[in-house]
Amino acid sequence: MQGYIQLYTGNGKGKTTAAFGLALRAAGAGKKVFFAQFVKGKIYSEIEAINRFIPTIKVEQYGRGCFITNAPTEADIKAAQHGLVTVEKVITEGEYDVVILDEACIAIFFKLFTSTELIKILQRKPLSMEIVITGRYATDDLIEFADLVTEMKEIKHYYNTGVKARKGIEF
Repeated sequence: MQGYIQLYTGNGKGKTTAAFGLALRAAGAGKKVFFAQFVKGKIYSEIEAINRFIPTIKVEQYGRGCFITNAPTEADIKAAQHGLVTVEKVITEGEYDVVILDEACIAIFFKLFTSTELIKILQRKPLSMEIVITGRYATDDLIEFADLVTEMKEIKHYYNTGVKARKGIEF
């Protein structure tokens, strides 16, 4: 089966959630999934569930926490670079059927690595591998390179009325 490169971007909620949904669907079909999270370093509820119940999905984080309100540190850059090296190995070795690069667009936006570096790695994907990339601020070259691009658009969000993130819903 032909694998494609999917890109979920935009300012709306749901990019990571959609990627986890695809990972769950793939696991249900007997596929092995590698889920790389850039920037993020917290164990969210979906990761806890995967670690407990779905051994065919492997999640690794290449972030030290959420620095989005501040500039990334040298340690943040090193964590993302380490993740990019790992992702390159995962893609070229072809052990996984689906590879998800969560928040890769944010990593590019904050200059943790470049879209050119990522595209060079993506060009080496095995024919049958499906790759999903998520994050706000997708670059034009990444949009052009992807086979499928979905933009999540925020119309209304209860965060704007002061609702805090809720365990089991937002994290």
